[in-house]
Amino acid sequence: MDLLDSNHWSDLHALLAELDQEIAALYTDAGIEGMRTRFVGPLIALHRFGPMTIRQLAERRGVTHSAMSQTAAAMTKAGFVETVVGADARTRELGLSARAREIMPFLVAEWRATEAAVRRLDAELPYSLTQVTADLRGLLETQPFAERLRACLS
Repeated sequence: MDLLDSNHWSDLHALLAELDQEIAALYTDAGIEGMRTRFVGPLIALHRFGPMTIRQLAERRGVTHSAMSQTAAAMTKAGFVETVVGADARTRELGLSARAREIMPFLVAEWRATEAAVRRLDAELPYSLTQVTADLRGLLETQPFAERLRACLS
């Protein structure tokens, strides 16, 4: 077996990528060009809570400032967000563009539908992925992955 073929969780990564592609196809089918699945969470947050700085949006979404900055740049380029002057006139905030406000009902409906479909899939599994994730987190609290990795390198 080739070393690169032995990625233990490669099938899980591939499955997640396939699900992501199927969600993305909904946007294409709806005629929403340039939409990426990673945009939807931030766009819905801006819809719900109003304009935010990149830092605020990163904190709300639980990602790094750098990751959100890259996503914000891509969303701006695609025409989904625009920069607005912040409350104190010194900060710049991201706000929804007219284009994003127009498609927001579809984005919210898709988000809800995706969550419902995932919950149904999870319920059909004999051992739910939600439980697998919780169990993995519990094991990693007992012995962090870095320790496990170092032990395997020894």
